[in-house]
Amino acid sequence: MEQTKILISGASGKMGHAVAAAIAGREDCIACAGVDLRTEQYGGFPIYESFAAVNEKPDVVIDFSNPAALDSLLEYCLTNGIPAVLATTGYSEEQTAKIRKAAESIPVFFSFNMSLGINLLVQLAKKATAILGGQFDIEIVEKHHNQKLDAPSGTAIMLADAINESLGGEYHYVYDRHSKRAKREKTEIGMHSIRGGTIVGEHDVIFAGHDEVITLSHSAASKEVFAVGAVNAAVFLADQKPGMYDMSAMMDLA
Repeated sequence: MEQTKILISGASGKMGHAVAAAIAGREDCIACAGVDLRTEQYGGFPIYESFAAVNEKPDVVIDFSNPAALDSLLEYCLTNGIPAVLATTGYSEEQTAKIRKAAESIPVFFSFNMSLGINLLVQLAKKATAILGGQFDIEIVEKHHNQKLDAPSGTAIMLADAINESLGGEYHYVYDRHSKRAKREKTEIGMHSIRGGTIVGEHDVIFAGHDEVITLSHSAASKEVFAVGAVNAAVFLADQKPGMYDMSAMMDLA
């Protein structure tokens, strides 16, 4: 079996370690190198301070780092024709446009959440919206640990966008109600963020109708689920043509 050689961007972070551990438990791929400002070695592969210093030739890059690293990451991947799995959150609209532009030349796997369960939740939410939309109010509640910087989470936005797409893009997002003294509008999708403790990630999609409530939920018990999903994406992406891919592409093949 030919192994997919993976470079881990953000190798010294918690998610980088989780990705390395996920790779180590498989036979179809190997971690060949890492990039991080902190270059403490572990896992049997070299870690470099920058992409320019990398000597190895990976088949694909997995990025769990920081939005600030996007330009150097894309330059490296475009120059060398290497597919990229982008699992970092917090990108600006300008950065997202750069990602889509890069996908014209290389395969890019881009998702706000690498969990298979979350992506199933997205599909279930779209199905529920197709049946309930227009009759039920829709609210999204996301909970994360007290160190998370962005709110709402990228996953909550991904859920809202999928739901809104099912509704023809006619709904708008309301992130806070304390400053808005008015009845809820019919075309709102409420977004609520909770930060506390060591919550890895919990997302609820609430459909509230007349005398009945339907709640779709997902809870992640550890960061490992995101690492496993990213490695699955990397092995999948290594054989793909240039373009934008997400978890639904892999789910369609399952």
